[in-house]
Amino acid sequence: MSTTPIIAVQEVTKLYGTQKALDGVSFTVEEPGVVGLLGPNGAGKSTLMKILCGYLSPSSGQAAVCGFDTCAQAMEVRRRVGYLPEHNPLYEDMYVREYLTFTGELYGLDGLKPRVEAVLEQVGFGSESHKRIGALSKGYRQRVGLAQALLPDPDVLILDEPTTGLDPNQIEEIRGLLRQMGQRKTLILSTHIMQEAQAVCGRIILLNKGHRVADAPTSQLLHGQGGACLEVEFAAPLDAMRREALENLPFVARVTGQDTVYRLYLKPEAEAAPAAGDPRAALFQWAVSGSLTIVTLRQETDSLEDVFHSLTQNTPSGL
Repeated sequence: MSTTPIIAVQEVTKLYGTQKALDGVSFTVEEPGVVGLLGPNGAGKSTLMKILCGYLSPSSGQAAVCGFDTCAQAMEVRRRVGYLPEHNPLYEDMYVREYLTFTGELYGLDGLKPRVEAVLEQVGFGSESHKRIGALSKGYRQRVGLAQALLPDPDVLILDEPTTGLDPNQIEEIRGLLRQMGQRKTLILSTHIMQEAQAVCGRIILLNKGHRVADAPTSQLLHGQGGACLEVEFAAPLDAMRREALENLPFVARVTGQDTVYRLYLKPEAEAAPAAGDPRAALFQWAVSGSLTIVTLRQETDSLEDVFHSLTQNTPSGL
């Protein structure tokens, strides 16, 4: 028996005049978890998040949250979505609890006092909760926004740069909270911090120029795009002939880098069961035969930042 996807996006296009912010984007989310929505500035992330919240209508295509169309049933969608925008609008003259109570009344929530206390504890507000919002640091204002998004206990949380302005300890606390919430809710997380996405997100959707250019579990995306590689630093820059010889080594799929530092991505057969022995030893022997000195050599796997650059740096972003 088929189940209704939590999020369903089908061929969504959004035009601003003649410019396309989104161009035929499709994907579904069928189970709870943290989904990273990544892309360069202007790739269409914020537009897509606003469509999922029911704040914008697509020019063509359809989007649904929990089975409700984001255009025709926008109010039903908003009842099930918590949204934290990047630039978090707050009433700075209100006290923290006063503001959350006011917000809860707008939602029509019952049992507000214990619910407000629960979300304040959930986001780790601590002793700052007695202050006016205008007197809070940027990091604590961000926590007010996150508490507001959590207040109605939504099925879907859409978070745009949720750790902006937080110190390293606070960032780790929020990351832990996001992982915990992802066990029972669906989170759409937009961030420019690739380490954060790699640490928190179980799936990555990557946009560029309004197109979906990648959509896969994070581990699969990392392995499939880059796989294992050797990072090598030579004592002197390589000339064009030696760079070409490096690229033609039998265990090398491709080479990136310049001057003295290079990344050698291994062919799958070399990574899994190298027939000619350890590629590191083979690389060392090649360097010795060419009178090259290796300063450092280590084996790594691609980071999400590497994948991001690989999929977006050669194509210009859209709106």
